[in-house]
Amino acid sequence: MSRIGQSPITIPPGVEIMLNGAKIRAKGPHGELALEVPGNMKISRDGDSILVTRPSDSRTHRSLHGLTRSLVANMVQGVSEGFRKGLELQGTGYRVQQDGTGIVLQVGFSHPVPISAATGVTLTAEGNNRVLVEGIDKQAVGEMAAQIRRIRPPNVYTGKGIRYQGEQIRLKAGKAGGRR
Repeated sequence: MSRIGQSPITIPPGVEIMLNGAKIRAKGPHGELALEVPGNMKISRDGDSILVTRPSDSRTHRSLHGLTRSLVANMVQGVSEGFRKGLELQGTGYRVQQDGTGIVLQVGFSHPVPISAATGVTLTAEGNNRVLVEGIDKQAVGEMAAQIRRIRPPNVYTGKGIRYQGEQIRLKAGKAGGRR
């Protein structure tokens, strides 16, 4: 049995849930999200909680049970609280500047790298070396943060690059590391 799929999703105050067959819509203080439920999963409302049940114990239904519950839970959390992901620029001369709704990165290239925010995502430069990615869709926030990190991933020898906030980079010894 799916342990994640069995647990109910509590609806926080201020969030409206509308069920219409295989479609679910969540509306809250931060915005509105909609989802079409995959694989004939059944979503029912029980007071101030949502339950996701599967129609059978087939392999596809078992695999979609926990996924569907997680997607619905992320929708509810996104419209009530939102999601945020922090990035840090580490390196000499690496900096970020706010440019309208986007940001401009100086990360060791001969040119600045402009980045525009995706739909439903806001980019904020905090100081010279921090970027905050915020939004109501968890997948869009994570994808935008991954795209920014992909511009200059952390170097395994020096540690310079763009990393997630709090990410620990294990540095390699380098050329002379094995001679001791």
